[in-house]
Amino acid sequence: MTDGDYGTLIEILLVEDNPGDVLLTVEALKDAKVRNRLHVTRDGVEAMAFLRLEGPYADKPRPDIILLDLNMPKKDGREVLTELKADPALKSIPVVVLTTSKAEEDILRSYNLHANCYISKPVDLEQFLKVIKSIEDFWLTIVALPNSESTGGRA
Repeated sequence: MTDGDYGTLIEILLVEDNPGDVLLTVEALKDAKVRNRLHVTRDGVEAMAFLRLEGPYADKPRPDIILLDLNMPKKDGREVLTELKADPALKSIPVVVLTTSKAEEDILRSYNLHANCYISKPVDLEQFLKVIKSIEDFWLTIVALPNSESTGGRA
């Protein structure tokens, strides 16, 4: 997707129930080197509705990358990963697990569920901003992301 003369516009889906972490992520991505549009869902049920274009999300774009919290109400990040990676139309979307958990069990399970990356959120504000910046630098600048046309998904 392009945005005028500014090059590729990266669609990011943030699945996060903590309003403070949402705000910090928005702020960290505001001055990004890569043009991006951030979409936010507050739990796993909303995230899957967004991805499947259901209800109020019927006109939303396919995300190029998903930033996924593990511990959320209604449907947690593990359940989202399981559904997402089992869906042929969605499984190619890269998922970065971004969570407070440092538990080895959560890390191993996330990778077994085909997460592309697992990052523990730091509690320190400055470190959190650095983490978001490093995600932007790597996933949005260096890595080649699949486009929806080549993966059988929607535009």
